[in-house]
Amino acid sequence: MPQDPVAGDPAAGQAIRAGHFLFRGMKQPVRAIDFSALDVPPPFADYIHSFAWLRDLASAAPRNEAAPIAERVLRKWTQVHAEQVSEPAWRADLVGWRLLYWTSHAPLLLSHQDIVLRSTVLNGIARMARHLDLSADKMQPGLPQLVAWSGVVAASLLIPGGEPRRIFGEAGLKKALETAFYVDGGTISRSPSAQLDSVMALSMLERAYAAVGIVPPPFLGEVMAQAVPALLGITHGDGGLGNWQGSGATGADKVRAVVEGSRIRARPLKQARDWGYQRITSGQGVLIVDAAPPPVARLAEAGCASTLALEFSHGSNRIFVNCGGAGLTGATIPQDLAQGLRTTAAHSTLVLADTNSTAILNDGTLGRGVTEVELDRRESESGSRLEMSHDGYVKRHGFAHRRLLILAPGGQELRGEDMLIPAGRKRKQAPAPFAARFHLAPGIDVRLTADRQGALLRLEDGALWQFRCTGGALAIEDSLWVDGQGRPHPAQQLVISGTSEPGGCSIGWLVKNIG
Repeated sequence: MPQDPVAGDPAAGQAIRAGHFLFRGMKQPVRAIDFSALDVPPPFADYIHSFAWLRDLASAAPRNEAAPIAERVLRKWTQVHAEQVSEPAWRADLVGWRLLYWTSHAPLLLSHQDIVLRSTVLNGIARMARHLDLSADKMQPGLPQLVAWSGVVAASLLIPGGEPRRIFGEAGLKKALETAFYVDGGTISRSPSAQLDSVMALSMLERAYAAVGIVPPPFLGEVMAQAVPALLGITHGDGGLGNWQGSGATGADKVRAVVEGSRIRARPLKQARDWGYQRITSGQGVLIVDAAPPPVARLAEAGCASTLALEFSHGSNRIFVNCGGAGLTGATIPQDLAQGLRTTAAHSTLVLADTNSTAILNDGTLGRGVTEVELDRRESESGSRLEMSHDGYVKRHGFAHRRLLILAPGGQELRGEDMLIPAGRKRKQAPAPFAARFHLAPGIDVRLTADRQGALLRLEDGALWQFRCTGGALAIEDSLWVDGQGRPHPAQQLVISGTSEPGGCSIGWLVKNIG
């Protein structure tokens, strides 16, 4: 029996003990659950069908109390889905997750002396393994295919006589990993939550190897050694993840648990040209920038038009953030809001003519826009300098967006300049309105200065920061920030607005600690 390397969510586990599944603010009574007509949103259904809730339940109750609850749900699930193969319950990635969770938490499912139930569980694991043999390679590249092949390999290790399947499964997993990650260790969907889940799935698979005393193939360790630094590269000073490509701001506790479960000790990756994130640190200051085009549309369900967006934190305080959460639909984030959270305006970057730097089509996929990002990074005694530009507005508006960022030594000051530069084949660019947006973390008290060219930011710990700008009019607008549970929190944003003339324009800004 493999050991689950990651602890569950005690709050979700206590909710199950109290009689209902809890997922992103939504509830489903356990006793009333009907697997023949599971009437919950797809992400919630995935949580239930994958049996990920076993981890949460195990974290909130001793085995003798958790096992009867798990067995009741298991009986209901097997009555409907044990023999009948249908989606979503038998979608290959969910089957992979379910196999990993069933085996890692087998004591909760096999504690009862009911021989029929035990036989149902063991036969179910064998059936899932055969299903994955045929379907794993048909899954979408990235996390879905990775998890499906992880299920194949786990089954080969834990089911007697699995040597032929292990040879087959390891070959499939190696191929899946080659397409799931960039060479710098970042997932191809560019999603922090997908990166987190990928590391977690591979850690669970490594525990299956350990359970049977078999050394994992070298390629598995090599991938983990790259994926963990990439994951750490998008963490802030508080240890949590930022809001990028549909993810919410996953808390430090979960990130720490997944990293510790991986058994990889590494420093955060600072430059990831393919993964797309640039990390600059100085003192307690942490600057993270999206310096790549959005992910390929078919590889990301909630890809965002966030090129050149930034997040900035100092110590445990987040200052500039992105709204995030486009991939976390639930009770508090309806689908319409989720679409809005994917826009360029929901990120801390410049928006031209109230349009997205990469189009978001009516069917939710990403369209044309940014195809190339130029980047120049330099380190010097005067600070770390990052200069970037993207072509997302060139064809439609005839301007390239260039952003220059300088983080001063000590991390107490961040300077920036946003420029719109005439580019492309348009002979005459028309004046176009712009808005450079800086979304603020929740809890920051912000007030404009008398000259309306600056603002004072009072952070939650009492620290005082000053924001100054030139080249546009400064205003304060409402915003929101989504945490890792898909819960939106009210926040505010600083907006520098103006109009770019045909020859282009430039706005300068800085934020610094003044007490």
